[in-house]
Amino acid sequence: MSLGSANRARVRVISVCTLALLSFLSAVGIAQEQIARISTSSGSLPDAPLPESEVPMQNNGAMGDALGTASISGTVLDSTGAVVPDAQISLTLRNGTRLRTVKSGASGEFAFNRIPARTYLLTVEAAGFTRFKTKEFMIAEQQTYAVPEISLSVAGATTSIVVRPTEVIAAEQIRTQEKQRFVGVFPNFYVSYIPDAAPLTSRQKLSLATHDTLDWTSFAGVSFGAGLEQASNRFSGYGQGAAGYGKRWGALFVDGRSSDLLDHYVFASLLHQDPRYFYQGTGTKKSRLYHALASAFAARSDSGKTMPNYSYLLGDLCAGALSNAYYPPANRGANLVFVNAAIGIGGRAGQAVFQEFLGKRLTKNVPDSGSSEKTETNTGTDR
Repeated sequence: MSLGSANRARVRVISVCTLALLSFLSAVGIAQEQIARISTSSGSLPDAPLPESEVPMQNNGAMGDALGTASISGTVLDSTGAVVPDAQISLTLRNGTRLRTVKSGASGEFAFNRIPARTYLLTVEAAGFTRFKTKEFMIAEQQTYAVPEISLSVAGATTSIVVRPTEVIAAEQIRTQEKQRFVGVFPNFYVSYIPDAAPLTSRQKLSLATHDTLDWTSFAGVSFGAGLEQASNRFSGYGQGAAGYGKRWGALFVDGRSSDLLDHYVFASLLHQDPRYFYQGTGTKKSRLYHALASAFAARSDSGKTMPNYSYLLGDLCAGALSNAYYPPANRGANLVFVNAAIGIGGRAGQAVFQEFLGKRLTKNVPDSGSSEKTETNTGTDR
């Protein structure tokens, strides 16, 4: 190829490139001019609306840039019509999203301003009142929506009741009874100053009888009684001296222990009777005297009913019959049985009269006589 031909080819290539570049620049300029014309005539392009569940939140609870021209207002009242200040009102979407929260003023009033047109509901909470929620409502742009009357109900009080087994309650009452002592010394365990005391189980009857009959004062009383019998030479068949005193001491000890255990435990358990004396403390002196004397012949059953005092009667007779095994031959027989039984019944009646009129004044650690809990299940309930 000649030099002239090569130069002509280069000139053609340069011309084509120049024309292409000029065409591209011309198209860019036209596009820019059209964009500028559109911007001048119609302003900035609008943003696409956000869906309800994506409304942005600010730290102060406002709905960020998603503000509208509507408003919501209302008043919080209680069931009597009185205003409720400082109630917390939350503006909520139907999906549960809270958008704003305000508090009611001194007159119970509240307002949400610059709200977008949407479907809302309000949740109202105040101390001492049940939580309140409105139905869903829809508001339009530039609408001022007045919420229908909001009336809060007083929250129901909750009372917690601890329910305990009867046996547990009875055990606590026994522990209290075992602190009762005449002038702070002599046991007064078999008097209940609680009129509706829980019934005792068989094991509890045995425990109470054992603690009473084996108290140290019982040994002191037997020792003193044996000394009096020795001095008066009662039951002369026992003789005198240390041997005679020992026999009298043993007879008195067995008399008391057998009577206590048979009356207060064996027959009280078999016949389901309560071995305690229930202090009345109120009413006329005549009614109180009758109550005390009747306790020697009538007893309270474990179910709370009144019935003949079989446990004391049978206990005294059996203890008297048992005494024929260790009293001197000259003093044995049916007479000993019935005499000891009569002494036991009479002594019990006299002791009850003493308890009714004087015992409480002389007894230390007497509990309050208020009603006690009587239940049979060990569960907690709210009511």
